[in-house]
Amino acid sequence: MGANLAGIGLLSTDVLLQRDLTAFSRDRLAPQRPSAEWQDRAQAQIGLALREGAFLEAARAEVSEWAQSAPVVPQAFGAWFDQLRDNGPGQYDPLFEFLAEHASLDQFRWFIQQEVAGEAGFDDLVALTQLRMPERAKLELARNYWDEMGRGKPAAMHGPMLGKVAEVLAVSADNPEDIVPESLALANLLVGLAYNSRYAYQSIGALGAIELTAPTRAVKVVAGMDRLGVDRSASHYFRVHATVDIAHARDWRDEVLMPLVASQPELAVHIAEGALMRLQAGARTFERYRRELGVAAVQG
Repeated sequence: MGANLAGIGLLSTDVLLQRDLTAFSRDRLAPQRPSAEWQDRAQAQIGLALREGAFLEAARAEVSEWAQSAPVVPQAFGAWFDQLRDNGPGQYDPLFEFLAEHASLDQFRWFIQQEVAGEAGFDDLVALTQLRMPERAKLELARNYWDEMGRGKPAAMHGPMLGKVAEVLAVSADNPEDIVPESLALANLLVGLAYNSRYAYQSIGALGAIELTAPTRAVKVVAGMDRLGVDRSASHYFRVHATVDIAHARDWRDEVLMPLVASQPELAVHIAEGALMRLQAGARTFERYRRELGVAAVQG
C-alpha cells in the first residue's frame, strides 16, 4: 500500500521517516541486555517495521519493470549484471569528476560526512545476508567478510579504515540532522534488505552492485583527496576499494549470483531488483549531493 500511496522518491526525501528508520536500525542491530521493557520496545518496533516495509516495497516497485528484463540463464544473467557498471543508475555521475577536479576541502569534508552516514557497515550486511544461504554462495560471502575484517588484522579492517577518513578530515556523522535524507535512505535500504529475510536475495543483489560499481567512483575520490593534499592514511580506504572490489565483484558474480540463478532461475528477478534498488538509491543521493555542492553550476 505504501508503494501506491507515495513513490520511493518521496519516501527517500521524507526527513522524519529516514531519521526514524536510522534510529530503528541502530537500536535493533546494537548489542543489548535484557530489559523489563522488552514488550513495550517490541510493540513500538512493529510500527517502525511496517513503515520500513512500505519504504522497501516502494523501492522495489520503482525498479520492477527493469528487473523483469534480467535473464534467467546464469551466464546471461552474469553479463546483464556486469553491464550495470556502465548503464546502471548513477554510474559516471558528474559529481565524482567534480570531486576529483574542482571540490574545495570544505566541500570534500561535507561529502565524506554524508558518505560515512550512508555507510551501513558492509561486513555486518554480509553477515546478515549469508544466513542459511546455499553452501557455494555462503562460502564466497564468508571470503568477502574475511576481507572486510582485514583477514584478522585490525589495521586492515575496512570499517576502521573509513573511520580514519572521518578522523583525518575531522567530520562526524553522528547527528542525523546534519545528513541529507537521501544518504540516510541509502543506509536504511541496505539494512532493511539484509535484516529482513524476505529480502535476502534482493540483499545479495544490492551488495553485489556495491562491489561492482565502487571502484570507478573510488578512483575519482582518491584523485580529489590527492589534489587537496589529504593525508594518505585517509585516502587508503578508497585506494583499497578501487582495486580489491574489482575481484570481489567478479567472485560475487561467479560464486554467488550465477550459481543461485542456476539453481533457481526465478531468483534472477529478485537479485536484479536488489542491484537496481541499491543503484537507484545511490543515483538519488548523488543528485542531492550535486544540488548541495552546486556542481551543476561548475559543470555547466
